[in-house]
Amino acid sequence: MLVQQHAVKQQAHRPLSMATTTSSTFAFSKLNFPLIFTNNISSSSTSPFHTKTRLPPITSKPNRIISVSSCLIDSSSVEAVKSISPKVKVETCVWNWKGYSIRYQYAGKSGPALVLVHGFGANSDHWRKNVPVLAESHRVFSIDLIGYGYSDKPNARELGDTPFYTFETWGSQLNDFCTDIVQDKAFFICNSIGGLVGLQAAVTDPSICKGIVLLNISLRMLHITKQPWFGRPLIRSFQNLLRNTPVGKLFFQTVASREAVRNILCQCYHDTSQVTEELVDTILLPGLEPGAADVFLEFICYSEGPLPEELLPLVKCPVLVVWGDKDPWEPIELGRAYGNFDPVEDFVTLPNVGHCPQDEAPHLVNPLVESFAARHATTKN
Repeated sequence: MLVQQHAVKQQAHRPLSMATTTSSTFAFSKLNFPLIFTNNISSSSTSPFHTKTRLPPITSKPNRIISVSSCLIDSSSVEAVKSISPKVKVETCVWNWKGYSIRYQYAGKSGPALVLVHGFGANSDHWRKNVPVLAESHRVFSIDLIGYGYSDKPNARELGDTPFYTFETWGSQLNDFCTDIVQDKAFFICNSIGGLVGLQAAVTDPSICKGIVLLNISLRMLHITKQPWFGRPLIRSFQNLLRNTPVGKLFFQTVASREAVRNILCQCYHDTSQVTEELVDTILLPGLEPGAADVFLEFICYSEGPLPEELLPLVKCPVLVVWGDKDPWEPIELGRAYGNFDPVEDFVTLPNVGHCPQDEAPHLVNPLVESFAARHATTKN
């Protein structure tokens, strides 16, 4: 999710992000790769980009919209979240997965199991406003995907020629986590590219996942198949430049700074008052860990792998799609198409909320998660 559209000033080209922005800066969009050749994003119901699987037209399912008045976030609502459940203790542990140390957090002693999956550049602390509240009636786990947060960050180049930081890797990690640690079927609550991880895990082993909540899932508009054929060689060349020359490390250094992280967060949070120093530290500090730069460069050069529209038809469990409508990186006009896939039971719009609803508007997201889990807790997949 984060370190998505970092602004590097005084750039001669127009913005390379997938979404329109008022900035005249060079933008790295999402966890994929900067878009060298881009089409204008249309407000129509279908994507203007070529895809292997076209999104269905937005015609059949009505959207549920959380009222605008309930979306007015102020400091009192955030303080309310912090003050809820003072007796709920959040534990931090380390899980050994295939010889790697994986950090996770958990709270709650009864109820359905929820596994919270962060986005690109984030970690389990991005759910700090959700875990204590949800743990009142659930067993809640938040995990640092390998390569992120305080989990190990192995050098992919030392692991062979096959890409390591992929949705298949993370999907396998998520399923193994449920088997080893959760020891139960679980609901996956996912933000941004974490949504691809949850979908991949559910497709790989349908027996583990009881349901998925997708919060502003990555559209993966920078996937190689969504680029014009004539631009693909240039994209590959640019990826090679980032991965194999000092240019990549120099770019990472511009991203891994307090000012840059704050600016990035202010892009994706509609209510910028939620961009606190605590939040900046939550995202920045793990990015200064050894190996973080290599992981960052590996994944922004990962422009292949599955697309949401390829995975959704294969999912056997119920899916709830939730979208902050002020997301500058994942336009809701395109995201609404996901509401028409058969597994998706509802598409909920959160007015005046950006790319990270779980942190910007936890008072809206937490009840949605609770009601979704309650509806499907006894469902047999």
